[in-house]
Amino acid sequence: MIAFLKLLISFAPWLSFLIIARDSLLRVEIGLGVALVLTVAMGLLRLHRGIILWVGLVFFGAASVAVMGFNDTWTLRHLGVLANGALALGAWLTIALGKPFTLDYAKEHVDPSRWNDLRFIRTNVLMTGVGASTFTINAVLAFGKMRQIALSELSYELLSYAMLIGTAIFTVWYPEHLRRQRAAAS
Repeated sequence: MIAFLKLLISFAPWLSFLIIARDSLLRVEIGLGVALVLTVAMGLLRLHRGIILWVGLVFFGAASVAVMGFNDTWTLRHLGVLANGALALGAWLTIALGKPFTLDYAKEHVDPSRWNDLRFIRTNVLMTGVGASTFTINAVLAFGKMRQIALSELSYELLSYAMLIGTAIFTVWYPEHLRRQRAAAS
């Protein structure tokens, strides 16, 4: 349960944006402001780091300027696609660079002697890949919701939330599953 709470905290800016920024321009502006402040605060407190910190700073900073500073309706209309797309791009980029974003967080729970272990790195590539896939699918879902393609708005939201919850559960479960397997093999 603690691992799940830590995961939620690490994505607090994104979750706060998801929860707050809906139904009115004022709520979108508040959501962007809260997410940007949380991203900066979490970066300063080292609760947020690596590419996810930078993606959050760039996305929430640019979206805040576009929406609040320039009243850009295109950005406003595409925020769901842009937010999920930014997370997806950042996550895929960390895999391409050989430094999956989950490594920064996983190192807190693993002995430094294992940080360069191929299994440890492979596990983090897999976990980051699951996250990147979820963000990519959620960008597609946000596009479908925005264009009102096939499903109801509620269906798109429920699918998106199910993807996020499933990914969070997997992210907490999988490392523990591997630990149990290693312990059983010893």
